[in-house]
Amino acid sequence: MNKTLKIRGRPRTSALTRVEQIRAAKRAQREREREAGIVAVELRLPLDQAERLRAAAATVRFKSALNDFLEDVVLDINAWPKLRELAWNRADRWMPAEDAMAIYERNWRFVEPAELTRAEAALIDRLKHRYGGGVLNV
Repeated sequence: MNKTLKIRGRPRTSALTRVEQIRAAKRAQREREREAGIVAVELRLPLDQAERLRAAAATVRFKSALNDFLEDVVLDINAWPKLRELAWNRADRWMPAEDAMAIYERNWRFVEPAELTRAEAALIDRLKHRYGGGVLNV
């Protein structure tokens, strides 16, 4: 009597166990993301905010809206010549916009308005209206 054995599950296609296959696949995925310049960011948020953020991230315009928000709240010091000069002692590339406004105000005596680029003059004006109530305290 020859009974055929029934094998349950997927056929083995690798010498690795399923757990090892998953680990290797996740490692490969992280490597692909690193090469593409994608980084995972962990945020600790209240549940309702986390759920709202997850829902917002699924929308079409989320990346554009996030970029606009970050442009408004955080500045790249290297993108603004006079700010880079005034913040020479800072190691970080990114600075909160409110801190940038304070640096401009504290160090205005070193700023020649005629030497500012149009973009940086517009930035200072934007910061002045957002954080200074329309006034630059110099």
